[in-house]
Amino acid sequence: MDVNAAILRTVVDTAHDHLFIAAADGQILDVSPGCAAVYGLSREELRASTVHDLVAQGVLRPSVTEEVLRTHRPAQLMQQTGTGRRVIAEAYPVFVEDELVRVVSRSMDLTDVQLLQDEYTLLQQRFSEHLKRGAEASLGDELSLDSLKVRSEVMREIALLLKRVAPSDATVLMLGESGVGKTAFARQLHRWSRRGKGPFVDVNCAAIPESLFESEMFGYQPGAFSGAARQGKAGVLEMADGGTLFLDEVAELPLVMQTKLLKVIQDGYLTRLGDTQPRRVDFRLVVATNQNLAHRVESGEFRLDLYYRLNVIPVTLPPLRERREDIPALVELQLDRLNQRYEQAKVLHPSLWAELMGRDWPGNVRELENWLERAWLAAPGGVIGAPGDEGPAGLPVSSGVKLEEVSALLAKGQTLRQAMDGYEARILASLCRTARSTYEIAQRLGVSQPSAVRKLRKHGLRCEGRG
Repeated sequence: MDVNAAILRTVVDTAHDHLFIAAADGQILDVSPGCAAVYGLSREELRASTVHDLVAQGVLRPSVTEEVLRTHRPAQLMQQTGTGRRVIAEAYPVFVEDELVRVVSRSMDLTDVQLLQDEYTLLQQRFSEHLKRGAEASLGDELSLDSLKVRSEVMREIALLLKRVAPSDATVLMLGESGVGKTAFARQLHRWSRRGKGPFVDVNCAAIPESLFESEMFGYQPGAFSGAARQGKAGVLEMADGGTLFLDEVAELPLVMQTKLLKVIQDGYLTRLGDTQPRRVDFRLVVATNQNLAHRVESGEFRLDLYYRLNVIPVTLPPLRERREDIPALVELQLDRLNQRYEQAKVLHPSLWAELMGRDWPGNVRELENWLERAWLAAPGGVIGAPGDEGPAGLPVSSGVKLEEVSALLAKGQTLRQAMDGYEARILASLCRTARSTYEIAQRLGVSQPSAVRKLRKHGLRCEGRG
């Protein structure tokens, strides 16, 4: 056996993924040992078969190797095996002088990931039933949210789900518009986890130049490249060891880095630039994006296998316009921060509440915080938005909410939340009389249809339309 053959034998025999090597006619030449458990045939039986036989016998379907033999191009697809397992498979053609001579494929079992996702779905269903039984009153006592300020039903539901999955090491995918609070929830998830005393490493993937990505993520040894620090440097993956790694804007990861990150997730080892010694790393991965990762997979901008590795516990944070109940608490939190930072004690004039509660906040919590800071800095005295003040420069003061109606409700001794609930109920009741469906109500309010249904149910209202 020559050196190259010995190397190939070692690679196949020690592969973590399930490797197949097939000839141009579909004959299977070799497989890695782990294939037997996934595909239900021994290594010897697989070697004695062709990929066409395996498809015909129902051992796997479809065949990624057949796809490469048909197109002469790399392929990636989902497979269902005869043992009931779900795997993601990818295959690559091997050419010698422009002739296709071999196909090398590998597959990764996603069954355990799918079971975790099913458990998460069941958890959501059980929690929804819990809420229907009227458990909302005790929910606030159960949650210790520290710096998070949530009052809306949907955000409290998300917070409780995150608290329940926090003890595991399952990857959490945070989805939602820019500024909805993905980083804040990722930090709170870290505090709740068993890694809470370890590091929380926050990385914005969109802020790192592609040329520096590998050195920043994996680190480097002394002298690895021109300009490298003499003592070398640990990358962010290594810095997160024992804690949580939060990758924000993960959709912006370059394709080559997606491949390298996937290998670290699978193997638990990384190698610094300029080094030959792998290093063990152990971190909990949380990622976030405001983009549709499934669409990026379809367009070839994001790897399908990495997508399935990340999409274990998907959590979608709704925009602020769909959870206006959270605005008062967020305003209070930001005012406290500003007063502590500038060592003053400014307060909001009541006239500003109509503006704050009525705006759509397309930038969500981030926009709300910036708006308040500009208003705080623009206020000449101790009251923000006092009569006669011009208000934050460049910001409109019209909101579409009648201030006198909100003030009348407050004058009855109600809290701000009670007053806004009453105003919301009146708006919904009016829409129920004219709208043909809950979809139309959602469109009129600028929220999702499930959110409109939840609001109607909250106020005991019913739309007489068709859905």
